[in-house]
Amino acid sequence: MARPRATPGLFSKEFLVNLFLALASAMVLGAGDFVGGLAAKKARAVVVVVWSNAAGLATALALVGLLSRSGSSWHEVFWGSLAGLCGSAGAVLLYRALAGGVMSLVAPTTAAAAAALPVVAGVLTGDRLSGVAVLGVVCALAAVLLVSLSGDGAGEPDDRRKMLRSLGLALLAGAGFGAFFVFLARTPSDTSLWPLVWARCASLTAILLLVVLVRRTSPRLSGRPARLALLSGVLDMGSSALFLVAVRDGSLAVIGLLASLYPISTVLLARVLLKERIRAIQHLGVVLAVGSVVLFAWN
Repeated sequence: MARPRATPGLFSKEFLVNLFLALASAMVLGAGDFVGGLAAKKARAVVVVVWSNAAGLATALALVGLLSRSGSSWHEVFWGSLAGLCGSAGAVLLYRALAGGVMSLVAPTTAAAAAALPVVAGVLTGDRLSGVAVLGVVCALAAVLLVSLSGDGAGEPDDRRKMLRSLGLALLAGAGFGAFFVFLARTPSDTSLWPLVWARCASLTAILLLVVLVRRTSPRLSGRPARLALLSGVLDMGSSALFLVAVRDGSLAVIGLLASLYPISTVLLARVLLKERIRAIQHLGVVLAVGSVVLFAWN
């Protein structure tokens, strides 16, 4: 049953906690995508996702053992599994896009698509947004779009086709991640982290079936790509845990949107470690992202 949810007031304790968790989820997820994208440049994207999901499942089981004091329900199994299937599809598409495109372009485009679904679903299921919060939504969406404006890869026709293909994959990946946020938010409103376990069980099973039975690809991975894939899985699960805790007491529209600001960390890491160029307009996107947080606080 839909329940109306209002955005917490200016600098209330509840708001500050949810704000911190949502933004932490975004920054950790951005780092995980960056690491996974590096692994996908040296190995098949589906194989990277297999290893990432395995590490994520191990992390989820450890978190459940430490933090959950109750068993799981069928609602958690259903919605968690559905979220996992959507998330795994998004991960495969994203890693393929990251491997073949410019990270500072692909990641924000994915985020723009991922941000739209939670906002729409949140409003449809009872979230109440004031005019100031709506302005914050607009600023956050503009932020991810501006950060995505890269000058790289736009020269030769082959480069343009490669960029357009990467953007198409990025949009599809964003739809998968947006559905992951929406379905994960449908799990029962308690402190259980079991939905994350079922999400990883479903996604790992689906990816293994795809790799072994359909594509007949060996899931073997070694060396640096294996380490990067495992680290990506740990970071991704940490981000999911932070998001799940935040959305239990907060607005899906706002929390989902803030969690979609993860391209900021991806772009910054790509700039520092890969020396990818960041244009002035992308810096404006970062400023708008910060401004959106302030507007949500003022709601």
